[in-house]
Amino acid sequence: MLDYELHRAEGILILIPGGPLESADFEKLVRDVDPYIMEKGKLNGLMIHVKSFPGWDNFAAFLSHMKFVKNHHQKVKKIAAVTGSGFLSIMPQVANHFIRAEVRHFDYDDKDAALNWLKAGK
Repeated sequence: MLDYELHRAEGILILIPGGPLESADFEKLVRDVDPYIMEKGKLNGLMIHVKSFPGWDNFAAFLSHMKFVKNHHQKVKKIAAVTGSGFLSIMPQVANHFIRAEVRHFDYDDKDAALNWLKAGK
């Protein structure tokens, strides 16, 4: 399950996984976010806000997630991983090898600091 908020004025998408991710989560996300990206050209920021990574419902959900990343990573300026998860806390070091966006980790309780970082220099 993936909840999200698109802050249109700032161009920031906040992803809030609430349980194992499903293929339908990414289908809905694409339907809602792609029109914004088509209009504006990019997202200024993407925040992943989750205490611990919930994993995927099945392999199809994992593939949907990877497809979403592949099709969108060049359209995101900054990514903030706001988490208490050990898995996601290493994301910046791994992601910097594969994506263009500037990626930074924040502790789970530092959501406001992460949001301010995403808003800076947009």
